[in-house]
Amino acid sequence: MPVSLLALAAGAFGIGTTEFIIMGLLTQVSQDLHISIPTAGTLISGYAVGVAVGAPLLTLATRRWPRKQLLLALMLIFIAGNAAAVVAPSYAWLMAARVLTSLTHGTFFGVGAVVATGLVAPDKRASAIALMFSGLTLATLLGVPAGAWIGQHFGWRMAFAAVAGVGVLAMAILATFVPRDQGRPEVAPLRQELAVLARAQVWLGLGVTVFGFAGLFALYTYVEPLLTQVTRMGDGLVAATLLLFGAGLAAGNLLGGGLADRGVVRALLLTIAALMAVLIAGRWAFGHSALAMAYVVLLGTVAFATVAPMQMRVLQQAGPHGATLASSLNIAAFNLGNALGAWVGGLVLAGGLGLTSLAWAGAGLTAIGLLLAGWSARTGGAALCAPAAA
Repeated sequence: MPVSLLALAAGAFGIGTTEFIIMGLLTQVSQDLHISIPTAGTLISGYAVGVAVGAPLLTLATRRWPRKQLLLALMLIFIAGNAAAVVAPSYAWLMAARVLTSLTHGTFFGVGAVVATGLVAPDKRASAIALMFSGLTLATLLGVPAGAWIGQHFGWRMAFAAVAGVGVLAMAILATFVPRDQGRPEVAPLRQELAVLARAQVWLGLGVTVFGFAGLFALYTYVEPLLTQVTRMGDGLVAATLLLFGAGLAAGNLLGGGLADRGVVRALLLTIAALMAVLIAGRWAFGHSALAMAYVVLLGTVAFATVAPMQMRVLQQAGPHGATLASSLNIAAFNLGNALGAWVGGLVLAGGLGLTSLAWAGAGLTAIGLLLAGWSARTGGAALCAPAAA
């Protein structure tokens, strides 16, 4: 794998950190800006909406840009958004800063995935995407806990300042190691590029991503109360368990890339079915600390094993002219899945069904994703073991 993939992973690390860092800073933000914790929580939703809206619009607006130049411009916006968060005097200002930052997310991962697949041999494309996404898993494993620690000791504004610093470093690495474009990218007419939106298989792939990934967040959004109220863990064990979840994400990400290189459709069906089975088992996994910790590692592994197959499936079905737009749309679909899963989990709890029922709610969402994946495989004309190069 070329070193330029690690440069893309560095950018992914910064963007992943800024997406999730707010989760560990909600109390501080609410107190400093004199808002309620639920209101502070909308900073997470605002980011997700910004990704969903910004990904296709920004991708289309910049489609004629050289890709390296675009990646650097996106990191510059990322730095500006986090710097604006540092000096935010109000909730509205901070929300605007979060939305500005979120606009870079979908396009960076969408364009980055296309760049990554162009840097390697055809039979290594899914692994290249997985390596780029390893920056996102490392953000969960290292970046978010580090941000929470900075916030606890130096205030939430310094946590965002640190993320802006990561952006500066990532931009320097991208500028140094990502190959310069050979001229401007060949761009089809806009109507031809938008034709990807008429492809039923692309929409099926996006649906697989939304529902398949939503199952994870129906449970994981509420993992802290599960561990403290059901498993009866102390704060130290909870922190260790969340760290193990990040390790599971990293392992699953690489596993999914390797599986997809040997057959995208088979990997897609296998990993989503595994996630559904693990979610079902979550109904009984939180009764003991050791079992809960092992379960959270397994959950992270199978969940992120779905990422590379989901991304590759959409790229396969997009065609040569719609790959960048479809890739960005799939990043938006991941974020919509996050929001959908958290919302469904909230409905379960509001209905009085209990924390452990979240596992079955998540399994139900992922089951919809599995059905869509099966439908896509049945009607898409791709062989079960077709490689990622297809």
